[in-house]
Formats: sequence, structure tokens, C-alpha cells
Amino acid sequence: MKLITLVEQAAERLQAAGVHFGHGTTNAFDEAAWLVLWRLRLPLDALDAEAERDTRAEEQLQVQALVEERIRTRRPAAYLTGEAWLQGVPFFVDERVIIPRSLIAEPLAEGSFDAWLHPQTQQVLDLCTGNGSLAVLAAMAWPEVQVAAADLSADALAVAAKNVARHGLQDRITLHQGDGLAAVAGRRFDLVLCNPPYVNSGSMAALPPEYRAEPSLALAGGDDGMDFIRRLLAALPQHLNDEGVLVLEIGHERAHFEAAFPALEVVWLSTSAGDDQVLLITAEALRHAGALPAQENP
Repeated sequence: MKLITLVEQAAERLQAAGVHFGHGTTNAFDEAAWLVLWRLRLPLDALDAEAERDTRAEEQLQVQALVEERIRTRRPAAYLTGEAWLQGVPFFVDERVIIPRSLIAEPLAEGSFDAWLHPQTQQVLDLCTGNGSLAVLAAMAWPEVQVAAADLSADALAVAAKNVARHGLQDRITLHQGDGLAAVAGRRFDLVLCNPPYVNSGSMAALPPEYRAEPSLALAGGDDGMDFIRRLLAALPQHLNDEGVLVLEIGHERAHFEAAFPALEVVWLSTSAGDDQVLLITAEALRHAGALPAQENP
């Protein structure tokens, strides 16, 4: 059987089983190609070059077993392979962290918010770092900066440490364990990147199994998704330098964000998912608004 036929059959099986995508792929064919190439120890960008390769019966059975495991367990493919990619950069992942997919990576890589950064930006914080992917991408994008990567989960930071070491960035990225900004108490930053838990309770209840396989600590944001963000914006003025900025991901929660912070001036950044899922807030805007959130729902 040709490799491309093996991929097509795997895609048909995934589609028929109704698995959910969104952890690195968006459709059955791409996910099947990922699983097949990984199982056969081929580069993940080698589909075109290897499409007409003949596969052995043993290889076919190995692929079929992997596809059936994906279907049976509903574990995302990245947990099965132990690797995910963000902006073309590979990262180790397992069930201790959510699979890296932050939309912040797009404007970061494209330099879309560089114009808001002070020319002497040196101190960057990746808050809720998870597996450390945004911290690594920030260190790669700005070779002159030092990056602090913070998370409440010690398990997540153990994964982040693997990725920092994988990319040889131990001298520029430090890891900090703690609850929100308490992890970096007493420090100020020129740039804070944050992909926090922001999924509202209604959406959490409706998540497909693939998303429920991820740590809920990194996803659940309370009734309106704003629990962590309320605490963040209240404390952030004490952690931002005068010309500092926050880049914050809120997913599909714009309505809840604007209801919680009606007086806060923000800049919406364009991403492949739209223009209302990642925003930028300057230290000046926080000071002007008083960084006072609306009252939390009782």
C-alpha cells in the first residue's frame, strides 16, 4: 500500500469516528498525515516526497493501532506523539500541559506589536507559560531580552524546563512557580505575554473529550471566563514599567471582557482566528482606567 493511501484510509477512519480536531490540525486528513508520518519516523513535512512510498504490512498495522488509540481514548494527537509545533518550532508536550496553540504566537512572530514596545525593552514575562512555548518564541524573537516564565503548576513548569533546555535557552529564560503575578513578586516588566485560563463555565461544560483531556486548571476561567484576568489587571500596574505593555489572549470571550472592563482602552491584534481574540493594553491605559475591574458576578 502506498503511503498516501494509508493516510487517506486513516483520515476516513478518523472522520467516521467523529473525533475532534484543533490541537495542531483542523481536519481529518492533516491529522492522519501527522500520525502516519510520526509512526513511520518520517519528517512531518515529508508527505509530498514520501506519498508514493510503499509501506510494509507491519507499518500499516502500526499506523492502524495508533489511529485506533486516537479514536478510542480521544487523546489529542500531540499527547500520543509527545510533540507539538507552534510557529514551526517543536515543543515537547504531555498531559501536564495544554497543547500549545496560543494565538499570541502569530503577532509575536510577525512583529505586529513591536511598535508598542519601548526601544530598550529587556524584561519579558510569559505568565501562565504552560509548556513554555511563548517564552521560547519570545526569546527567539528578541535575542536581547531576558524572559521570566511563570505558572501555578509545578508539573507544567517541569515540561517548560524540558523545552527551554531543548532550545538551549537556559541562560535567558527563568522559570517561576506561583499563583499569577505572585510568582514574580517585586519585579517589573517591559512586556507581559499572557494566555490565561479564560473559558467560561458554559463553554467548559460543552468541551469535547479532546479538550477535557487537557488540564482544566489552564482552561477554566470561571462563570464569565474573567476570574484570572480580573486579578491580573488589578495587580499588573505594580509589575509593568511606565511604558510597558500587556498582550493578552481571551479567545471568544470579548463580550465578557468588555462587560468586565468597560472603561479600559485596548488595542485588538489581528490573528488567523479574527481580530477580537488577542488584545494589547498599555501601562498608560491601565493607569487611566485605574485598573479597576467591574464587580465580579455573585
